[in-house]
Amino acid sequence: MLINAKKTLCILVVVIALKSSLAQNATTIITTPQQLRKSVQQDINKKYVDIRQIIPDIKIDLRYGSTNNFTNSILYNQPVPFLRLPAATALKQVQNELHQHGMGLLIYDAYRPLSVTKKIWTFVKDSRYAANPVTGSGHNRGIAVDLTIIDLKTGKTIDMGTDFDNFSDSSGHQFLQLPQSVLKNRRKLKGVMIKAGFKALDTEWWHYAWNNDRGYELTDIDFRQMGIAIK
Repeated sequence: MLINAKKTLCILVVVIALKSSLAQNATTIITTPQQLRKSVQQDINKKYVDIRQIIPDIKIDLRYGSTNNFTNSILYNQPVPFLRLPAATALKQVQNELHQHGMGLLIYDAYRPLSVTKKIWTFVKDSRYAANPVTGSGHNRGIAVDLTIIDLKTGKTIDMGTDFDNFSDSSGHQFLQLPQSVLKNRRKLKGVMIKAGFKALDTEWWHYAWNNDRGYELTDIDFRQMGIAIK
């Protein structure tokens, strides 16, 4: 009995230490390539990759790198669709499944520097649609992605009822007052994303996040520096 009690105590100590480490990482902000390299050396799953290296045929329309977004301004320069390695790998599974139905993915946003989240918060101080920069978001951790489905024959997006970053009830998964074809399209995207391990955001049909099970740190490195960091 004493041996079992000691084993149980050891397990509890390890679990508590792990949770403490993950919680600490969740509030850590990486601001330099050197800090990121050190983090990746400790856990290869924290590596950032250009999604296109994993999925060469994926389509990209990074809205915040242009004026075609709800702010009508450019929020980041020379954007690259970065994600942490596990999230990018899982996204490849989604792309492969969609290809079987003549469809593919279009990416609106992936990794987003924390400084950009601060800018967005000045426009939309509503936690249903934007992350408070005090806690940051999945985008700042490289584990969230905004996306939709395209028809491979036409190259056009399928009808999801609203555009990306439409901050209204009609963008939510629970909003059912839409044509059945739109609801079917949303269910299609949600189904393949959840199957691959992503989690949906109730208020935005386009937003999905990988599980933060490794204490992925907040990151505030611009895209040029990120490109240097991951070489």
